[in-house]
Amino acid sequence: MAGPTTARRGAVQQKDSPADPPSPEGRWRPSRVRLIVTGVLVLLLGSGAVWALYGSPWLRVERVRTTGVGVLTPAEVEAVAAVPIGAPLISVDTDAIADRLRQKVRRIDSVDVVRSWPHGIGLKVTERQPVLLMKKGAKFVEVDAKGVRFATVDKAPRRVPILELTPRQSPGLRRFGSDRLVREAVRVAGGLPGDVAKDTAVVRITSYDAISLELTRGRTVNWGSGEDGSVKAEVLTALMKAAPEAGHFDVSAPTAPAVSDG
Repeated sequence: MAGPTTARRGAVQQKDSPADPPSPEGRWRPSRVRLIVTGVLVLLLGSGAVWALYGSPWLRVERVRTTGVGVLTPAEVEAVAAVPIGAPLISVDTDAIADRLRQKVRRIDSVDVVRSWPHGIGLKVTERQPVLLMKKGAKFVEVDAKGVRFATVDKAPRRVPILELTPRQSPGLRRFGSDRLVREAVRVAGGLPGDVAKDTAVVRITSYDAISLELTRGRTVNWGSGEDGSVKAEVLTALMKAAPEAGHFDVSAPTAPAVSDG
């Protein structure tokens, strides 16, 4: 029997052979379309986000809230802060507001300016606290734990000792200056034990190594220099417990303290 003709063999071969692979243009065209569509969507989303943050009426400053104040009032702080009401919340320069408050309101020790989405600005204030007072005529200058003279007040705050700075002319004064003496007095006042601090009425300093305290009930303490403050505080606490009726305590040399009637 005769085999298949040449034409039939050709037909069979065409039927069994795999389809021709798609051309490069056909294979890549869908991916390019997807990339273009994705790019357009990203652009639209980005433009929408920018408009929402800067151009829309939804995310704008409508209120300011101040916390942490004691002597200052929220109105005083907010007047200096000058937060731009109605501005896009994202555009508010929080660092500039914080710098302005610290520079213009010396009672402010630190301040955090935060965005409170969607419509607020928060001012978290930490006020300076006086550890000493310096007399200025009939008024008082408040001095904080860093030695900063930050406010002048008509009435002395309760339980804040008066600083009496009467430096005698000496090489130490020329070397350290009165500002350094104030910082030493502040260091001593800030390190006093709680009960002693409450009873301290005056911190007197005449030189770098001559600091003394006047306490209630006529008691006095010779502190010496500001060095070894924590040790002196412990020794003084022990002396006052051991001799509660004593009038004078000397901890200028904490390894050899002394107590007397005054």
